[in-house]
Amino acid sequence: MDKALQVSAIKDGTVIDHIPADRLFDVINILGLYNSNDMITFGTNLDSKHLGKKGIIKVANRFFQGQEIDKIALIAPHAKLNIIKNYEVIEKRVVEIPDEIISIVKCFNPKCITNNEPVKTRFLVVNQDPIELKCHFCEKITHEKEVVIT
Repeated sequence: MDKALQVSAIKDGTVIDHIPADRLFDVINILGLYNSNDMITFGTNLDSKHLGKKGIIKVANRFFQGQEIDKIALIAPHAKLNIIKNYEVIEKRVVEIPDEIISIVKCFNPKCITNNEPVKTRFLVVNQDPIELKCHFCEKITHEKEVVIT
């Protein structure tokens, strides 16, 4: 007997696939998807050859850009974005961690100027796996477990 989970297709929007299962809700939070009025479908703990278990999010009528994609990359560095138009996948893209992160991560150093003055944070990515970010201002290294996305 062949069993398959069926989820309705979206006409226009984005599918975020290959999210580590334990990071699915982090992606939902950082993108503010809990406030959406459009259809959002997600699945977690789905079988994956590469991750073991993965999560997936389908977001109708939304196309992610710039800093939103950078946020996804920091939480799920191997995620894939499938852009859907008129029920067809028109583009597939693997997210990439940029060389520099501006205004989306909080410096873990409480004495950093970015935590005490209205200054945009700025980090150099010194390692991608695991993620390590060097603050432009205080030069402290923020490790993957300490990353707080604003």
